[in-house]
Amino acid sequence: MQIAVLGIDLGKNSCSVVGLDAGGRVLMRRRLHRDGIAKLAAGMPGCVVAMEACCGAHHLGRRLREQGHEVRLMSPEYVRPYVKAQKNDDRDAEAIAEAATRPAMRFVELKSEAQLDMQSLHRARDRLVGERTALINQLRAILLERGITVPQGRRKLELFLEALLVEDQAALSPRTRLLVEDQRAEWRELDRRILAFDEEFALHARTDEAARLLTTIPGIGPLNATALVAAVGKAETFGRGRDLAAWLGLVPRQMTTGGKPKLLGISKRGNAYLRKMLIHGARAALPSLSTAETPLGDWLRGLRARAHVNTVVVALAAKLARIICAVLRSGQRFGMQGTSMS
Repeated sequence: MQIAVLGIDLGKNSCSVVGLDAGGRVLMRRRLHRDGIAKLAAGMPGCVVAMEACCGAHHLGRRLREQGHEVRLMSPEYVRPYVKAQKNDDRDAEAIAEAATRPAMRFVELKSEAQLDMQSLHRARDRLVGERTALINQLRAILLERGITVPQGRRKLELFLEALLVEDQAALSPRTRLLVEDQRAEWRELDRRILAFDEEFALHARTDEAARLLTTIPGIGPLNATALVAAVGKAETFGRGRDLAAWLGLVPRQMTTGGKPKLLGISKRGNAYLRKMLIHGARAALPSLSTAETPLGDWLRGLRARAHVNTVVVALAAKLARIICAVLRSGQRFGMQGTSMS
């Protein structure tokens, strides 16, 4: 009988493969090296190939799609309920194949190599930002151990260090002064490398049509726009814009008490990096948007009158997520006057 669904449990080197027929019966179980999967699929007629959306799945999925197969990628959390008892790699592959046949299953779109390249750049930049933050915290701790306190803020610490190292005083020992100078030089190098990434994102945002459209939205700059286009791709992936907000975990959870719905905190599911970028962008755009005489400004002023500012920022981030999908679907620039609050 012909294999209708091929479930693959990806591993670093070896992978488990399970083939199902149209009725869901197991026809094949194999243990293959990752490079052998494409060779196995090349000798099969076109079928559904199911995998979890994990490291290497997009590259392998593009190769299998070129062979004429229908590739379906799924989030691991959606596959987990289909795993039978005594979990192992073979049962995982069988669960992946079974989950791919469910009509209500949500699938992940295959990403192009350009999208993966842009996501890799964002991950590298995020790592550098984390290293810079750790370095700044260590500098503050070193100074605090010497009885020196510095006001909060990266720029304030930078100015304080410049004045401290210029002055000839006994606040720091020669060894500590040398250490602070070395860490300050490392800080400058991290700033230079982060700035190089920012310039690359700005250049890409000017040349990519989708990213250029997103930069017309308040709170969405080149950094946010390139990250969103790399992750989202086509707005049709999410259907309505509200689904993008839910995918990023920006929609509040609800609990019904006494017959009345009560809003709780956001779910914080999905892509944490995109959610962080949207919230930072919303926080930066909130002062100007809340003073504008627009429907969006009226909505923000009413919300600020009854909710904490952090709640308003997250609500604005969810609104921006819906606007992003609307802009990508329509292919038109964002217009403030026509913003709907529905």
